Amino acid sequence: MGIVIQTPKEAGIEFPDVEETGTTFEENALIKAECGCKISGLPTLSDDSGLCVDALNGAPGIYSARYSSDTDENASDISNNNKLLRELQDVDFEKRTAYYVCAVACVFPDGRKFVVRGECHGKIGFEPKGNGGFGYDPLFVVGDKTFGEISPEEKDAQSHRSVALHKMYEILKSEGNS
Repeated sequence: MGIVIQTPKEAGIEFPDVEETGTTFEENALIKAECGCKISGLPTLSDDSGLCVDALNGAPGIYSARYSSDTDENASDISNNNKLLRELQDVDFEKRTAYYVCAVACVFPDGRKFVVRGECHGKIGFEPKGNGGFGYDPLFVVGDKTFGEISPEEKDAQSHRSVALHKMYEILKSEGNS
């Protein structure tokens, strides 16, 4: 598409930490993209992602990164995974359904805004497996393996982020033709 994508650091732009005050992944992605566009004057892509567990009424949801902050002020992948396992300890595997969500927002200086959502469905295992990925990947089971056990290429082919980015690509491609 002839688009060069740069991180803020690569573009020489310093972005502040943006307070994610939205109540949905889509709202938080848009908040970050709007901030980036305002500061840089450039079209800006941003995402917000997390894990939703059906047996926990969608938790950790938008709080995925800081899920265990009630017991560990420096919430980490390990403490988040441990809390998730504790909360699901009495739940049978069939009822441990979950899905990753990724909302991607793109904001243009002329005011155009686009937000898309990608999801990847699976289940939560009983113990971490694999050394790959990050976050909840060692617990997130798709098929017979966790995201922590598969290669980055296999994950990229089916992940929530991949789904969302492909949707955004199609929007941006059609915008370029209009």
